[in-house]
Amino acid sequence: MKKLGRAAKILFCSMAFLCASGSGAGTFVQQPPKRIVIAAGTLLDGKGKVLHNTRIVVAGSKIVAIDPKAAPVDYDLGALTVMPGWIDAHVHITWIFGKDGRNGGAGWTPDEVAQQYANNARVTLLAGFTTVQSVGSAADLPLRDRVARGEIIGPRILSSAQPLTGQGEQTGTPEQIREYVRAQKQAGADLIKIFAAGGPTSNAPTLSQAQLDAVCDEARNVGLRTLVHAYGPAVKMSTIAGCSQIEHGVGATEDDLKLMASKGVYLDPQAGLVWENYLLNKEKFVGTPYYPRTLEGFASMEKLIPLYHQFLKQALNVPGLKILFGTDALAGSHGRNAEEFIDRVRDCGVDPMAAMVSANYLNAQALRLSDQIGSIAPGLQADIIALDGDPLTDITAVRRVVFVMKGGVVYRNGPRAGQ
Repeated sequence: MKKLGRAAKILFCSMAFLCASGSGAGTFVQQPPKRIVIAAGTLLDGKGKVLHNTRIVVAGSKIVAIDPKAAPVDYDLGALTVMPGWIDAHVHITWIFGKDGRNGGAGWTPDEVAQQYANNARVTLLAGFTTVQSVGSAADLPLRDRVARGEIIGPRILSSAQPLTGQGEQTGTPEQIREYVRAQKQAGADLIKIFAAGGPTSNAPTLSQAQLDAVCDEARNVGLRTLVHAYGPAVKMSTIAGCSQIEHGVGATEDDLKLMASKGVYLDPQAGLVWENYLLNKEKFVGTPYYPRTLEGFASMEKLIPLYHQFLKQALNVPGLKILFGTDALAGSHGRNAEEFIDRVRDCGVDPMAAMVSANYLNAQALRLSDQIGSIAPGLQADIIALDGDPLTDITAVRRVVFVMKGGVVYRNGPRAGQ
């Protein structure tokens, strides 16, 4: 692989200054080089096609050509597998552990909190995720904007701002719910997040059909998508309401999933990372809000992993159902999002190419950004990553991201420390 060019060296020097200066550093305006040629030995285009021995031409922030004869080559990735930057359809980018190591972020000063958020964004980008959809906190909005302004490095962020938490009649009348949607739009939300059920074992709906109808209809009226945390009966209710995307979905029947497929509603199940992360960090979550009060209480989470695996296998058998890639990454799993690929392929039988496409073109479609990201094609953003290995034959290659470009700017060109 070639050494970094002059423009990339300047970029990395600027990045080093930013990291050393902390979150209070002045604005770091990213300026992509004018023209870059990337040689790719194996190229996955994001839509399921494989190309060999070709070259990607980047001008500014966009891909302008796929030309095997383009020269001179700036980055020789001939020994790697090149593909579009991954998209994660469900993260919580501002979830952090506190100064005491426990979930919730307690003890940090405001500046330290901002730096923790920035660290989450940085490790997520360097792991190959160039776009994420963060759902569940208004704190996402300033982080999204800091990345967009170039003050810190991170993935492109879409945020739901403050979610609608279903609490039956206490949630509000349909008209009050419509007002809530308009308020979130005014606050800068990119989509609306809805909690329409509890969890996989207590899946009674927490919103009525009229309430769900109101939130999803009003979101359409103001041009926003709707993402629904739903289990069991709430899956069908959300589909009938015309919501855009169902999260989790465990407890849905085969008929529910067929209805989703017929209406073009996206499903974003999780295969294991979120539960594995809870178990790995149970001492940090125990006793914090919404989590078991004792370590013994986490034992039930181990039983949920095969339940989620079985549900994903069930969903794979429904013709036409659009299954997205989302991880529910939160404190403890930022930067480890790609482990979800391994769970899906190894434990659920997902085809490796389908797993890649779900995190590329299919996710871009769901986010209504397929004309900008999600595939390698002229006119799209130059979000390009490369792996040391072939994920189609060895899915663990997703752990070995060695090249990351977002919007024409190179952020990684070499292995991580320890690789």
